[in-house]
Order: sequence, then structure tokens, then C-alpha cells
Amino acid sequence: MIVTQPTVRRDDVARILAEVNADGPQRQRPALVVLVGLPASGKSRVAGELRERTGAAVLESDALRRLLFPQRTYSAGESQQLFAAIHAAIDELLSEGATVVLDATNLAEEERTPLRDMAARWDARLVFVRVTAPDSLIRRRLANRSVDDVDGSEADVRVYERMRSRIEKLPQPHHIVDTSQEIGPVLAVIAKELGAKERAS
Repeated sequence: MIVTQPTVRRDDVARILAEVNADGPQRQRPALVVLVGLPASGKSRVAGELRERTGAAVLESDALRRLLFPQRTYSAGESQQLFAAIHAAIDELLSEGATVVLDATNLAEEERTPLRDMAARWDARLVFVRVTAPDSLIRRRLANRSVDDVDGSEADVRVYERMRSRIEKLPQPHHIVDTSQEIGPVLAVIAKELGAKERAS
């Protein structure tokens, strides 16, 4: 079967790059941090902390979907267009020596394969981080989300239940961050792996 790759819309890529703060330090070797986790597991918190510690450019799929699609359908075609643009933006940032954090669920191997290929193309450090939290805590977080919270994910419990069945094992070595616990120590390890200096205490 021939799989058709989605067309990358350059105006989408330009809008993403204009939105993302990519003013962090450029390094001789770029880095790509791929967060893997269910909705409400705490990925955005981890991404924000890594941005503070490393100056990384964070591409957050929920926010970028809102940027590109004011009227969202969450259809397969919409998601393909979104991630084609996100991947193209990541590719451009890595080519410039940036450290990039992708904040998206990335639950399946087919979603992670293009990211591995991209990192290999630019000889970038590739760091996988599985973000977790207890099921009961995730359900509380989802229940407490405000419908008026336009800055957060729009996923609800039904989306969470559906996505739980899509989790595929991460075969590569990876860090695990449990956001129900103190996350500072493991984030310090990740930041050091990326070649970043820790903030002054």
C-alpha cells in the first residue's frame, strides 16, 4: 500500500516559528526532546521547566493546533496537517542548532519514527521522556479543567480513555518523569544531558 505524505504548508510552518520562542542558545550539536504521555499527565509542566533550564524552544501541539485551526475538528486530516507543519518547524530549528522540546502525546511508534529520522539527519541528541501520573490524579486533573481554559488541552476523560489504548512501548532508553512526585532531580539530569547549565540556586 502506498502511503501519501501530507503536504507541508509553508505558511503554517512560518506561523509556528513566529509563535515559538527560539531565542535560546545555539549549540554545536542540536537536541530534540520528545515528550511521551497521555493527556493531563503533566507534559506541559515538564516542557515549561525544561525551557527554563535549557532555553529550549517548546512546540506544544495543543497550542499550535489552536493557532492553525480556530475552528478545530480533530479530524485525521487536520492532525496530519498540524504535525506535518510541526515536524517541518522542528527540522528547521534543529538545522539552526536549537534545542527543541516537542510537547505532544507521541504514544505510537509511527508518530515517533519521523522524529528519530530528523534527529539522525542533524546529528541531534535525541532524548525521550515518558511523562506519567497515577490514573486517579489524571482523572482529577481532567475533571478540574475549565471549559474556559483556552491555554490548556481540550482533551477530556473520553479522549483520555481512547488514547490509553494507543500507548506503545518505548523501545529506546528514556527518562521517566512522574508528575505526582518531585520532578526537579530528573529534570536536572535531562538538562545536563542536553548540555545546559543549571539555573543559579
